Amino acid sequence: MSYVYHHAEAVQLESGAVLPSVDITYDTFGTLNAAKDNVIWVCHALTANSDVADWWPHTVEEGRFLDPTRYFIVCANFLGSHYGTTSPLSVNPATGEKYYYDFPQITVRDMVKCHQLLARHLGIERVKMLIGSSIGGFQCMEWAIMEPHFMENLALIATTTCSEPWAAAFNESQRMAIRLDKTWGERRDDAGIDGMAVARSIALISYRGGAAYNATQQEQMPLNDVSFSRRAHSYQQYQGEKLRRRFNAISYYRLSEAVDSHNIARGRGSIAEALQNIEARTLVVAITSDILFPPEAHTPLRKHIRDVEYHLIESEFGHDGFLVEHEKLNTIIDNFINFR
Repeated sequence: MSYVYHHAEAVQLESGAVLPSVDITYDTFGTLNAAKDNVIWVCHALTANSDVADWWPHTVEEGRFLDPTRYFIVCANFLGSHYGTTSPLSVNPATGEKYYYDFPQITVRDMVKCHQLLARHLGIERVKMLIGSSIGGFQCMEWAIMEPHFMENLALIATTTCSEPWAAAFNESQRMAIRLDKTWGERRDDAGIDGMAVARSIALISYRGGAAYNATQQEQMPLNDVSFSRRAHSYQQYQGEKLRRRFNAISYYRLSEAVDSHNIARGRGSIAEALQNIEARTLVVAITSDILFPPEAHTPLRKHIRDVEYHLIESEFGHDGFLVEHEKLNTIIDNFINFR
């Protein structure tokens, strides 16, 4: 079920900018028990939403690691997202008009700050597990460092301690595509939307990688005639159009900047020092074919978190393996959370 928490007080961001108030959209599944010790908090990825069952297939089901008959599952739409939490499409209380490009640059720590406001509002002081993949993992890492006692267990999936130049390059190419849209800069909800469709097609290359494309987009080539049309072409167009229909380009732009700013060592000395603050029992899962956050990117997590369990999932689906390989992931996480 979806809810909106209105935080009427000002929220200061890491940049120094201030939001006069914040709305936080969140979904819950299952029932909170009397002891309040059955909470699993999910931090979602870039263009997902707070409805976990909508974007993470076969996870919010009985017998799965997000079993609503056993756990009280919470997922909050993060700051800046198009799906209900304060974002560029929200009305700025100070002006009475939508923020659009005036919406400030945000960081992952700002997102977590809003999660913490919601947790306090809900009276949740500790969760059984905090879990996230990709930028969801960024949020979980930051939260575990900022508030080490909040989670008993921590699950970090297909993620990294800081955004490397490789990932940042993909993001800048996406922003270049958005800026080339002739409507970019106009104060309207659909500004930059065609550029964002191109940006999404760029992103999909990093999410899937060559092995996945060659396995899923292969077609029978004609033996005698030249063909200039490929299945991969229509796939790229389809993926771009799909996001075009459901997301906002200004929000996408700001969120990609937040991804690029991610660095858990900022203000904390080093990555090793930051990770040593994590007290939760931690699960780290990487995917063999992930070119965005490859297995070696998870090495600092394995090396510097004190109580850590590591798994490598064999998959040809790249970074998107955390969505596609739900059966393998369920076995790993279910065994982890039920360990005695």
